[in-house]
Amino acid sequence: MASRIRYQQIGQQQPAKFWLLAAVAAVVVLAGLGAAAYMATVGHHITGMNNQIVWGMPHVFAVTLILAASGALNVASVGSVFGRVDHKPLARLSGVLAAALLIGGLTVLVLDLGRPDRLIIAMTHYNLRSIFAWNILLYTGFLAIVAVYLWTLMEPRMKGYSTTAGTAAFAWRLILTTGTGSIFGFLLAREAYGGAIMAPLFIAASLAYGTAAFSLLFLAVMGSQGRRAPAALLGGISGMMGVFLMAVLLLLAAHFFTLLYMPGREDVVRFLLVEGGSLPMVFWLGKIILGAVIPAVLLLNSATRRRAGALAAASVLVLIGGFSHIFVMIVGAQSYPMQLFPGREVSGAVFDGRAASYAPTAPELLLGFGGIALVVLVALVALRFLALTPKQLEDEPEVGTTSADESEATGEGDGGLATAPGQG
Repeated sequence: MASRIRYQQIGQQQPAKFWLLAAVAAVVVLAGLGAAAYMATVGHHITGMNNQIVWGMPHVFAVTLILAASGALNVASVGSVFGRVDHKPLARLSGVLAAALLIGGLTVLVLDLGRPDRLIIAMTHYNLRSIFAWNILLYTGFLAIVAVYLWTLMEPRMKGYSTTAGTAAFAWRLILTTGTGSIFGFLLAREAYGGAIMAPLFIAASLAYGTAAFSLLFLAVMGSQGRRAPAALLGGISGMMGVFLMAVLLLLAAHFFTLLYMPGREDVVRFLLVEGGSLPMVFWLGKIILGAVIPAVLLLNSATRRRAGALAAASVLVLIGGFSHIFVMIVGAQSYPMQLFPGREVSGAVFDGRAASYAPTAPELLLGFGGIALVVLVALVALRFLALTPKQLEDEPEVGTTSADESEATGEGDGGLATAPGQG
């Protein structure tokens, strides 16, 4: 690859389409905010949640977005930390998407907790024995480190620090995902959790889901510019996502086999995978078939792995599988009746020994999709006002002609900075 790279903004060539997409995203964001205000005003009873299932669909959206945020930085890490030169030009796009996903996920999470007005208390009074308190530090720290990393990438005078900043961001996101997974690993009251394997499972899941989210953004940006991504780069991203997907399946299998060998946990495995009503269908169809088997064929097959259409389809399916995985893990684990006295039968007037039912309502879905729309809106604003996309990638097919003045670079490596707005 050429040692000098020129970056550009997007949305200037066809501003009407760009701002129309931004306006649609803004409307969905406002609808999500309205749904959150409605639920907070009217009360918890208008949702599908209850005293047994206290984390519903908004939490599924939030956790999926937060996991994807950590993994979306993977492309930047591969370039800056592991020295893959062909990935370095995509580091800026990777960092911005990671920040946008985390902002969207945290927004949904805060609005779903019922008292977002008390967030300032949670951010100023820490119980360091609580994994939730540690996660507040990890989330805000991640945003700060990504901001510094992007600064080193976009300021030519700071390019010498980009590898150090990238390494710090890489380490921090592993710690962040470990913290998110530990929330569930430490919940011993739920038979489907309570295992140290939740941390590596979440790390592998974040890598797969984040790479899928990045692939969709990258392909969308290239398509909006009338460009085709290099086949070698597509093959590299497909191979990475395929490996991460296999790691998720391996750790999922290890998690369920571990539960089977733990006394009193066989029933919860049978409930989630066989007898739990719609939950087994969501898991086997959504996570395994649509979210793993079909994408693996597209990503690891030599005939399809270097094609943009196959990568886009696989990325969508991987995200569907990720959403299904988180739904079964969060809602399914709460649906299973808690064993207050293991080895004893408990009977009573309310809920004892009965599986809980859950059906999300429209406000919950609006809040979740509002979080996704916020991710899109943040990414669009960043792409419009910051030079994030390279004008030329290695082995990229030529589109039109480029003048000598336009082909001159204003920075080197992954720290180059466009001094004038490009045409997107």
